[in-house]
Amino acid sequence: DIMADKEGVTLSLEEEEEEDADVALAYKTPEKKSLQEIQELDPGDESLRKYKQALLGAIPAALDASVPNVQVTKLTLMCEQAPGPITMDLTGDLEELRGRAFVLKEGVDYRVKVSFKVRRVCGVLCPTTGSLPQVEAPRGWLARGSYRVRSLVTDDDKTEHLSWEWGLCIKKAWED
Repeated sequence: DIMADKEGVTLSLEEEEEEDADVALAYKTPEKKSLQEIQELDPGDESLRKYKQALLGAIPAALDASVPNVQVTKLTLMCEQAPGPITMDLTGDLEELRGRAFVLKEGVDYRVKVSFKVRRVCGVLCPTTGSLPQVEAPRGWLARGSYRVRSLVTDDDKTEHLSWEWGLCIKKAWED
């Protein structure tokens, strides 16, 4: 107060608030820029480049529009009694899977595991931590045989991410 009186300037609390409001209204937000544009600013300043890289991370590779946001990579029948993993690679030619039959022994317990990658995640729900219950493969001579399976991977929005056909043989033993 003494300094303000000496200079001949005194502001009431209301005047200070009005002045702060005027300053706040004068602020204009900068135009939006992508991470890549921000990182490409000031290319000659090495210390600024290092700071931006530490703060924002490395520049992501350019996103290829032909690659889908959800990539289903493999399907695995998880069975403890199986002699080896029963896995389908879904990144290659899906027509090849149509002619191939996977063997499952009758009466064994198994789970289905679908592996996938998501690009450009927009919001995340808490992932499911528990496993789905095991399923028992059918048993008996009526259940044995070859089956055509059509698998379809969709999301909550009913967007179809992958559809393919494959063969399943239910046999009495793993190597019939």
